[in-house]
Amino acid sequence: MRLADVVSVSAEVGATRSRLAKVAAIAGALGKAEGAAEVAAVVAFLAGAIRQGRIGAGWRSLSDLPSPAAEPGLTVTEVDAAFTEIGAARGAGSAAARSAAVARLFAAATADEQRFLRALVTGELRQGALEGVMLDAVAQAASVPAEVVRRAFMLSGKLPETAAIALDGGVDALNAVRLELGRPVRPMLASPGSSVGDAVADLSPCRIEYKLDGARIQVHKVDDEVRVYTRTLREITDSVPELVDLVRKLPCRTVVLDGETLALTDEGRPRPFQETQSRFGSTTEEQVRALLLSPYFFDCLHLDGEDLIDEPLSKRHVALSRAVGDHVIPGAVDPPPIEAEAFGASALAAGHEGVMVKSLDSTYQAGRRGKAWLKVKPVHTLDLVVIGAEWGHGRRTGLLSNLHLGARDPDGGPPVMVGKTFKGLTDSLLRWQTEEFPKYQRESDEWAVYLRPELVVEIALDGVQASTRYPGGVALRFARVLRYRPDKQAADADTIADVRGLLPAAQG
Repeated sequence: MRLADVVSVSAEVGATRSRLAKVAAIAGALGKAEGAAEVAAVVAFLAGAIRQGRIGAGWRSLSDLPSPAAEPGLTVTEVDAAFTEIGAARGAGSAAARSAAVARLFAAATADEQRFLRALVTGELRQGALEGVMLDAVAQAASVPAEVVRRAFMLSGKLPETAAIALDGGVDALNAVRLELGRPVRPMLASPGSSVGDAVADLSPCRIEYKLDGARIQVHKVDDEVRVYTRTLREITDSVPELVDLVRKLPCRTVVLDGETLALTDEGRPRPFQETQSRFGSTTEEQVRALLLSPYFFDCLHLDGEDLIDEPLSKRHVALSRAVGDHVIPGAVDPPPIEAEAFGASALAAGHEGVMVKSLDSTYQAGRRGKAWLKVKPVHTLDLVVIGAEWGHGRRTGLLSNLHLGARDPDGGPPVMVGKTFKGLTDSLLRWQTEEFPKYQRESDEWAVYLRPELVVEIALDGVQASTRYPGGVALRFARVLRYRPDKQAADADTIADVRGLLPAAQG
């Protein structure tokens, strides 16, 4: 398949807001791909990434490119192989070898292909083929049910490989994908709940648990080998030796656990989230001793040879208690309304965010934000994408201050702006923004810097209201910054539908 065909489809996808049109265009492209490797590469390219991950070619190595080719001739397979060659360059002379490989690739590309490849390598390709759109396109191209594709992706964690399996082997091959020890599963997500009482009533029989202000972890154990992953499936095993040691001593041979970890004060209260997150990049003994992490597990997806991902939470929790003992997150089963409210108050009094309420009948729906798990917090919060920041005035002169906030478009378009805020920004955050934001700059003017949609910030708000000021038809009320979320990607941000869901009934 020619690279030019992929570039054309990318432009077609970026030019429409219609989800159906995006799906049809991508499915058509996948139908032209030949072989599993080419299918995987096409999916990766149209999703705005490359299969090889970071290959050591950034803006500096792409600043002085050769003249473009007059006619398209590159194939997807050739480009994929070139990325492998560039990423494989190591040791003495690797910089020169990498530069030469980049030059050869771009010399064979037309002007349009060069623009596409540059955006692809630098992570700036924004043509709208987000995960949900791509999964539907794979299902259409392979003529298989979308839910079968989603389940295989949930278990494999890799979109290009899932697409290759779907187009090569169909339903039988997709159904053969199983939970694999040592391969992280995409985490199940929760939706907002209005109140503790309503959530318990809606999901009964249910389990109510503390919602910790920690970092999501997934742990895999096979005998003495333990691996720990973040919510984005990044491995952090070397950074958390205390967690590895604890899991290694659990009374089981194989296990897959879902949970949270956080750093505690001497009084047993949670430290700020940023302190917990900082440990994920620390490996020195001094850093580990200075900030020990405590794990709290709330789900068990596998135990001693038995996969539990399709079992109800009631059965998974029995296995969890057997596997981790006292390290289960505090909770209660189907409490009466008065006890549920008291449990929620105790969570807040202990310094936690609120509570989670989970249906005991629910299976583990990895990567999905369904209604089987509800999170209830005392204030509304949204995870939004920073799409710009205005230069401050007065004591904030010279600092990037007022944030432009966008909600995710579930159909793959650019973030939908829903408001601005400068509230909650401490002096240290203002300095950090001013240093960090230029790294994500898309364009700028004398008033503001406009960013690529990559940074996620958690915003507290008093609600939303209908508004014609912003394109989504809603605006945030009294929004203020709680914290940045380096553990989340733009694809994890709340959608415009989530924001509209907070509208009062009379305005919705």
